[in-house]
Amino acid sequence: MAEKIKYKLNVGKIDEGFVIDHIRPGRGMLLYHDMGLYKLDCSVAIITNALSKKMGKKDIIKVETSIDNFNLDIISLLDHNATIDVIKDGEIIDKPKLPLPKEVRNIIRCKNPRCISSIEQGLDQIFVLTDAQNATYRCKYCETEYDNK
Repeated sequence: MAEKIKYKLNVGKIDEGFVIDHIRPGRGMLLYHDMGLYKLDCSVAIITNALSKKMGKKDIIKVETSIDNFNLDIISLLDHNATIDVIKDGEIIDKPKLPLPKEVRNIIRCKNPRCISSIEQGLDQIFVLTDAQNATYRCKYCETEYDNK
């Protein structure tokens, strides 16, 4: 009988930058895109389906640049349970909390084809937090719920 071989992926630590951890499996690439990380001229590591004692599986993103220029609302909107570690000189110096934003502007789009935001060019896409417990957002104009599944 063939012996089962386990492989373990090891991505080295970063000296300066940030790590987005505890991302729901499958959400890492979405965050990568929506945060505009593909535009960066620095190292970005995306690990999908990593083993996690807490979650079973998770995604992780490691970025070797300052977190100062990023909209953290995107992270809390797409996965409000994700965590962030800010790294300097190879050590974690901060773990900012990610509260759910009360309002998000031009991050997500309304799926209702009759909504004025879908019809009017140049109108901001605005979603308002209507239920913090369930992280529910609704379009400001037509009240269509954002499906965060």
